[in-house]
Amino acid sequence: MLRDDDKRWMRRALRLAKKGRGRTSPNPMVGAVLVKDGRVVGEGYHVRAGEVHAEIIAMRKAGDEARGSTLYINLEPCSHYGKTPPCAPALIEAGVKKAVVGMEDPNPLVKGRGLEMLRAAGLDVEVGIFEEACQKLNEAFCKYIQTKEPFVILKIAATLDGKIATQHGESKWITGEDSRRLAHRLRDEADGLLVGIGTILKDDPLLTARIKGGRDPYRIILDSRLRIPEKAKIIDQNLEMTILATTELAPKEKMESLEKRGVRVLILDSVQGRVNLKSLLSRLGEMGMMSLLVEGGSEVNGSFLNEGLIDKIFLFLSPRLLGGQALGIFGGRGTEKLEGALSLNQLKIKKVGEDILLEGYPKKLCSLES
Repeated sequence: MLRDDDKRWMRRALRLAKKGRGRTSPNPMVGAVLVKDGRVVGEGYHVRAGEVHAEIIAMRKAGDEARGSTLYINLEPCSHYGKTPPCAPALIEAGVKKAVVGMEDPNPLVKGRGLEMLRAAGLDVEVGIFEEACQKLNEAFCKYIQTKEPFVILKIAATLDGKIATQHGESKWITGEDSRRLAHRLRDEADGLLVGIGTILKDDPLLTARIKGGRDPYRIILDSRLRIPEKAKIIDQNLEMTILATTELAPKEKMESLEKRGVRVLILDSVQGRVNLKSLLSRLGEMGMMSLLVEGGSEVNGSFLNEGLIDKIFLFLSPRLLGGQALGIFGGRGTEKLEGALSLNQLKIKKVGEDILLEGYPKKLCSLES
C-alpha cells in the first residue's frame, strides 16, 4: 500500500523529469528528489544527454544533508559508466539511506544492477511506485534501449468520417488552431519527423516546430526515386537536419548533387519499389533517434499500419464531414477480416479546442521482458 508521502514525492520527481521532455534523447527523462525529516533537501532533473544525471544534481544541492535522506526517483539509478559516471555508487557514498524507485531500468546494461548495488550497501529499496506513469513517461526510451529502433508515433488530422483531405487534395486546415499548436509541440518533442514525398511535392513545407522555444526535429522524407525538387524549402534551410530516405532506383547524378549540398541521403533496400520502412527504422536508431513522429499521407500511414510499425497514435478529429471520394486516413491493402483489425489499448479521449483527440497504443506500453 502506497503511503501519502511516497505518492507526494514521486509525483514531484515525475514533474521534474518532464522538464527534460524532448531534450534528453537518447537518454531517459529522470527526476530525483531527496527528502529528509519531511522536507526536500535536494532535487534535480536530467536536462540533456551527456550532462549530469538527476540524482547527482539533487545530491549536490543537498550537500551534507544527503546523508540519511530518502531518494525518490522515477527510474532506477544507473550502475555503469557511460558519458557520465554511475549514480548508484555516488548515492551509497553520500549516505542516502533509502531509495523509492518508480521502475526498473530496461537498459540491459543496468536492468536491476543498480538496485542490487544499493541493497548490497544496506539501503532500503522500494520499486514500482507509480510504475505505469513512469513507464509511459519514458515509453520511447523503453523501446529504443531494447530494440535500437525509434518509438513511432503516428499523428493524424482528420474529419469525423475519417478523411484527411478533400477529393481534390485540400487539407488546410482540417483541424483547429489548438490542435495545430499541440501538433507542433509533438514536433518539438520528437527526434525525427517523417513525411512522404507526396507531402513535399504538394505543400513544399518546412516541417519545423513553430512554437516559442521550439526545437526542430530531423526531417526524414520517404522518396524512393528522389523526386524532390532541388529548390524545395526543406532543402534550402537546415540542410544538416534533412534526411532523404531513398532506394537504388534513385538517379545517381541527383543523389550526388544533393549530397554535395550537405543533404544526408540514405540508400535503403526497397519493397515493391518503396523504401523498406523496417530498414529505415534500424538506420535511424543507429543514428541515435529515439522517437519518430510520422505525419504521412494516406499511403504512408497505410504502410506503417500494414507493417505493424506503429507504437502510438494521436488522432485529431475535427467536427466536420466530407463524405464522397475524399481521401481516407489509411491507404494500402488494409485487412480483409475484422479479426485482423488493429485494436488500440489504453485509449484516451479529450477535447482540444473544437476538436477531439484520441490517443492510444497498438502494442504493450513498455515491456521489460527479454
